[in-house]
Amino acid sequence: MKALVLLSESRHPVSGKPCLSRLEAQAARMAAILDPTPAGLHAGPGLETVREALGRGLAHLIHLACAAGDDPVPALAAAVREAAPDVVLAGPRGEGGADTGLLPYALAFALGWPLVPDAVTLSPGADAGTLGIEQALPRGARRRVLVRLPVLVSVHPGAPAPLPFAYARARAGGAVTRAPAGRVPVREADLEERLYRPRPKVMAQAGLTAAERVAALSGGNTRGRVLVDPAPEEAAREILSYLRGLGLAGARSADD
Repeated sequence: MKALVLLSESRHPVSGKPCLSRLEAQAARMAAILDPTPAGLHAGPGLETVREALGRGLAHLIHLACAAGDDPVPALAAAVREAAPDVVLAGPRGEGGADTGLLPYALAFALGWPLVPDAVTLSPGADAGTLGIEQALPRGARRRVLVRLPVLVSVHPGAPAPLPFAYARARAGGAVTRAPAGRVPVREADLEERLYRPRPKVMAQAGLTAAERVAALSGGNTRGRVLVDPAPEEAAREILSYLRGLGLAGARSADD
Protein backbone atom coordinates (compact mmCIF):
# COMPACT_ATOMS: atom_id res chain seq x y z
CA MET A 1 0.00 0.00 0.00
CA LYS A 2 1.47 3.34 -1.08
CA ALA A 3 1.19 6.18 1.47
CA LEU A 4 1.83 9.92 1.15
CA VAL A 5 1.94 12.45 4.00
CA LEU A 6 1.11 16.14 3.54
CA LEU A 7 3.56 18.43 5.36
CA SER A 8 3.12 22.08 6.28
CA GLU A 9 5.26 24.91 7.60
CA SER A 10 4.48 24.92 11.31
CA ARG A 11 5.81 26.90 14.23
CA HIS A 12 6.34 25.89 17.82
CA PRO A 13 3.44 27.21 19.94
CA VAL A 14 5.80 28.52 22.64
CA SER A 15 9.04 29.61 20.94
CA GLY A 16 7.53 30.44 17.55
CA LYS A 17 10.44 28.74 15.77
CA PRO A 18 9.81 26.67 12.63
CA CYS A 19 9.30 22.98 13.43
CA LEU A 20 7.56 19.85 12.23
CA SER A 21 3.95 19.62 13.34
CA ARG A 22 3.41 16.87 15.92
CA LEU A 23 0.26 15.70 14.18
CA GLU A 24 2.13 15.37 10.89
CA ALA A 25 4.86 13.43 12.70
CA GLN A 26 2.11 11.13 13.99
CA ALA A 27 0.83 10.82 10.42
CA ALA A 28 4.35 9.82 9.32
CA ARG A 29 4.32 6.98 11.86
CA MET A 30 0.93 5.77 10.66
CA ALA A 31 2.13 5.92 7.05
CA ALA A 32 5.18 3.80 7.93
CA ILE A 33 2.81 1.07 9.13
CA LEU A 34 1.16 0.86 5.71
CA ASP A 35 4.16 1.59 3.47
CA PRO A 36 7.82 0.67 4.16
CA THR A 37 8.96 3.72 2.13
CA PRO A 38 6.35 6.46 2.67
CA ALA A 39 6.87 9.86 1.08
CA GLY A 40 6.17 13.38 2.26
CA LEU A 41 4.68 16.15 0.10
CA HIS A 42 5.15 19.83 0.87
CA ALA A 43 4.11 22.92 -1.10
CA GLY A 44 5.81 26.14 -0.01
CA PRO A 45 8.78 28.40 -0.49
CA GLY A 46 11.23 26.34 1.61
CA LEU A 47 11.95 22.79 2.72
CA GLU A 48 13.99 23.17 5.91
CA THR A 49 10.91 23.28 8.14
CA VAL A 50 9.70 19.82 7.15
CA ARG A 51 13.05 18.07 6.62
CA GLU A 52 12.77 16.68 10.16
CA ALA A 53 10.07 14.32 8.83
CA LEU A 54 12.82 12.23 7.24
CA GLY A 55 13.95 11.23 10.71
CA ARG A 56 10.39 10.50 11.86
CA GLY A 57 9.59 7.66 9.45
CA LEU A 58 9.45 9.12 5.94
CA ALA A 59 11.81 7.79 3.26
CA HIS A 60 11.91 10.85 0.97
CA LEU A 61 10.32 14.26 0.44
CA ILE A 62 8.72 15.95 -2.57
CA HIS A 63 8.93 19.73 -2.43
CA LEU A 64 6.75 21.90 -4.67
CA ALA A 65 8.38 25.33 -4.80
CA CYS A 66 5.29 27.51 -4.43
CA ALA A 67 5.39 31.17 -3.47
CA ALA A 68 4.08 32.21 -0.08
CA GLY A 69 0.96 33.80 -1.60
CA ASP A 70 0.02 30.90 -3.89
CA ASP A 71 -2.92 28.56 -3.43
CA PRO A 72 -1.28 25.16 -2.79
CA VAL A 73 -4.34 23.02 -3.58
CA PRO A 74 -3.94 22.85 -7.41
CA ALA A 75 -0.23 22.03 -7.11
CA LEU A 76 -0.85 19.40 -4.43
CA ALA A 77 -3.68 17.82 -6.42
CA ALA A 78 -1.50 17.53 -9.52
CA ALA A 79 1.37 16.03 -7.50
CA VAL A 80 -0.94 13.51 -5.80
CA ARG A 81 -2.36 12.42 -9.15
CA GLU A 82 1.16 11.93 -10.48
CA ALA A 83 2.33 9.96 -7.43
CA ALA A 84 -0.90 7.89 -7.40
CA PRO A 85 -0.82 6.88 -3.69
CA ASP A 86 -3.43 4.69 -2.08
CA VAL A 87 -3.62 6.76 1.11
CA VAL A 88 -2.86 10.44 1.73
CA LEU A 89 -2.47 11.41 5.38
CA ALA A 90 -2.61 14.93 6.79
CA GLY A 91 -2.97 16.78 10.05
CA PRO A 92 -6.35 18.42 10.74
CA ARG A 93 -4.72 21.84 10.30
CA GLY A 94 -1.32 23.47 10.10
CA GLU A 95 0.28 25.23 13.04
CA GLY A 96 1.47 28.39 11.39
CA GLY A 97 -0.87 30.73 13.25
CA ALA A 98 -3.71 31.52 10.80
CA ASP A 99 -4.50 28.05 9.45
CA THR A 100 -8.16 27.22 8.88
CA GLY A 101 -7.97 23.42 8.48
CA LEU A 102 -9.75 23.54 5.10
CA LEU A 103 -6.85 22.28 2.98
CA PRO A 104 -7.51 18.51 3.46
CA TYR A 105 -11.15 19.04 2.50
CA ALA A 106 -10.30 21.26 -0.48
CA LEU A 107 -7.73 18.72 -1.68
CA ALA A 108 -10.14 15.79 -1.30
CA PHE A 109 -12.75 17.77 -3.27
CA ALA A 110 -10.24 18.54 -6.03
CA LEU A 111 -9.23 14.88 -6.26
CA GLY A 112 -12.75 13.52 -5.94
CA TRP A 113 -11.65 11.30 -3.03
CA PRO A 114 -13.46 10.52 0.22
CA LEU A 115 -12.05 12.07 3.38
CA VAL A 116 -12.12 10.35 6.78
CA PRO A 117 -11.28 12.70 9.69
CA ASP A 118 -9.93 12.02 13.20
CA ALA A 119 -8.18 8.71 12.50
CA VAL A 120 -6.30 7.07 15.39
CA THR A 121 -5.31 3.74 13.79
CA LEU A 122 -5.00 2.42 10.25
CA SER A 123 -4.82 -1.15 9.01
CA PRO A 124 -5.25 -2.89 5.64
CA GLY A 125 -8.78 -4.17 5.14
CA ALA A 126 -9.69 -7.83 4.74
CA ASP A 127 -10.67 -7.19 1.12
CA ALA A 128 -8.13 -6.00 -1.41
CA GLY A 129 -8.22 -2.27 -2.06
CA THR A 130 -9.76 -1.37 1.31
CA LEU A 131 -8.49 0.31 4.45
CA GLY A 132 -9.71 -0.10 8.01
CA ILE A 133 -9.81 3.14 10.00
CA GLU A 134 -10.58 3.66 13.66
CA GLN A 135 -12.01 7.12 14.25
CA ALA A 136 -12.02 9.12 17.46
CA LEU A 137 -15.48 10.35 18.43
CA PRO A 138 -16.54 12.79 21.17
CA ARG A 139 -16.43 11.63 24.81
CA GLY A 140 -13.77 9.02 24.13
CA ALA A 141 -15.87 6.85 21.81
CA ARG A 142 -14.35 5.02 18.84
CA ARG A 143 -15.81 3.94 15.51
CA ARG A 144 -14.43 1.43 13.04
CA VAL A 145 -14.99 2.16 9.34
CA LEU A 146 -13.92 0.37 6.18
CA VAL A 147 -13.28 2.52 3.10
CA ARG A 148 -12.27 1.74 -0.44
CA LEU A 149 -9.00 3.19 -1.71
CA PRO A 150 -7.85 5.79 -2.58
CA VAL A 151 -8.73 7.89 0.45
CA LEU A 152 -7.52 11.01 2.28
CA VAL A 153 -7.25 10.67 6.06
CA SER A 154 -6.70 13.35 8.69
CA VAL A 155 -5.02 12.33 11.94
CA HIS A 156 -6.45 12.81 15.43
CA PRO A 157 -4.20 13.89 18.36
CA GLY A 158 -5.03 10.57 20.03
CA ALA A 159 -3.10 8.66 17.35
CA PRO A 160 0.13 6.87 18.36
CA ALA A 161 3.01 9.17 19.35
CA PRO A 162 5.59 10.07 16.69
CA LEU A 163 8.55 7.81 16.13
CA PRO A 164 11.76 8.87 17.88
CA PHE A 165 13.95 11.03 15.69
CA ALA A 166 16.62 8.96 13.91
CA TYR A 167 19.52 11.10 12.73
CA ALA A 168 20.95 8.38 10.44
CA ARG A 169 17.61 7.93 8.71
CA ALA A 170 17.23 11.69 8.31
CA ARG A 171 20.59 11.85 6.53
CA ALA A 172 19.80 8.85 4.34
CA GLY A 173 16.48 10.27 3.16
CA GLY A 174 16.39 12.38 0.04
CA ALA A 175 14.40 15.39 -1.11
CA VAL A 176 13.38 16.47 -4.59
CA THR A 177 12.43 20.08 -5.35
CA ARG A 178 10.47 20.88 -8.48
CA ALA A 179 8.22 23.56 -9.87
CA PRO A 180 4.49 23.13 -9.26
CA ALA A 181 2.27 22.08 -12.14
CA GLY A 182 0.20 25.25 -11.98
CA ARG A 183 0.68 28.49 -10.07
CA VAL A 184 -2.51 30.00 -8.69
CA PRO A 185 -1.82 33.17 -6.67
CA VAL A 186 -4.37 34.13 -4.05
CA ARG A 187 -5.67 37.64 -4.65
CA GLU A 188 -6.57 39.89 -1.77
CA ALA A 189 -9.81 40.70 -3.59
CA ASP A 190 -10.87 37.06 -3.12
CA LEU A 191 -10.54 37.36 0.66
CA GLU A 192 -13.03 39.03 2.96
CA GLU A 193 -12.64 39.95 6.61
CA ARG A 194 -15.69 40.08 8.86
CA LEU A 195 -16.06 40.93 12.52
CA TYR A 196 -16.89 38.01 14.75
CA ARG A 197 -20.58 37.84 15.63
CA PRO A 198 -21.70 35.33 18.25
CA ARG A 199 -24.33 32.97 16.93
CA PRO A 200 -27.42 32.03 18.92
CA LYS A 201 -27.10 28.90 20.99
CA VAL A 202 -29.13 25.94 19.74
CA MET A 203 -31.20 24.40 22.51
CA ALA A 204 -33.86 21.69 22.55
CA GLN A 205 -37.04 22.62 24.38
CA ALA A 206 -40.42 20.92 24.30
CA GLY A 207 -43.86 22.31 25.02
CA LEU A 208 -43.66 25.32 22.68
CA THR A 209 -46.74 26.83 21.11
CA ALA A 210 -46.99 27.21 17.35
CA ALA A 211 -46.47 30.97 17.66
CA GLU A 212 -43.23 30.44 19.60
CA ARG A 213 -41.99 27.95 17.01
CA VAL A 214 -42.69 30.40 14.17
CA ALA A 215 -40.88 33.15 16.09
CA ALA A 216 -37.91 30.87 16.66
CA LEU A 217 -37.70 29.81 13.00
CA SER A 218 -37.96 33.41 11.80
CA GLY A 219 -35.32 34.70 14.21
CA GLY A 220 -37.85 36.59 16.32
CA ASN A 221 -36.94 34.92 19.58
CA THR A 222 -36.35 37.74 22.04
CA ARG A 223 -34.56 35.54 24.56
CA GLY A 224 -31.50 35.13 22.32
CA ARG A 225 -31.92 31.37 21.83
CA VAL A 226 -32.94 29.19 18.91
CA LEU A 227 -35.53 26.76 20.24
CA VAL A 228 -35.74 23.44 18.41
CA ASP A 229 -38.59 21.08 19.24
CA PRO A 230 -37.58 17.39 19.43
CA ALA A 231 -40.77 16.31 17.53
CA PRO A 232 -40.44 17.90 14.06
CA GLU A 233 -43.53 16.26 12.48
CA GLU A 234 -45.86 17.39 15.23
CA ALA A 235 -44.27 20.83 15.20
CA ALA A 236 -44.79 21.10 11.44
CA ARG A 237 -48.49 20.28 11.78
CA GLU A 238 -49.00 22.86 14.54
CA ILE A 239 -47.07 25.55 12.62
CA LEU A 240 -49.09 24.89 9.46
CA SER A 241 -52.33 25.07 11.42
CA TYR A 242 -51.19 28.32 13.00
CA LEU A 243 -50.29 29.81 9.61
CA ARG A 244 -53.67 28.78 8.19
CA GLY A 245 -55.35 30.63 11.01
CA LEU A 246 -53.44 33.73 9.99
CA GLY A 247 -54.39 33.22 6.37
CA LEU A 248 -50.76 32.67 5.34
CA ALA A 249 -50.96 29.00 4.30
CA GLY A 250 -52.81 27.31 1.47
CA ALA A 251 -54.97 24.22 1.57
CA ARG A 252 -52.06 21.76 1.60
CA SER A 253 -52.15 18.95 4.13
CA ALA A 254 -50.00 18.90 7.25
CA ASP A 255 -48.06 15.90 5.87
CA ASP A 256 -46.74 18.13 3.05
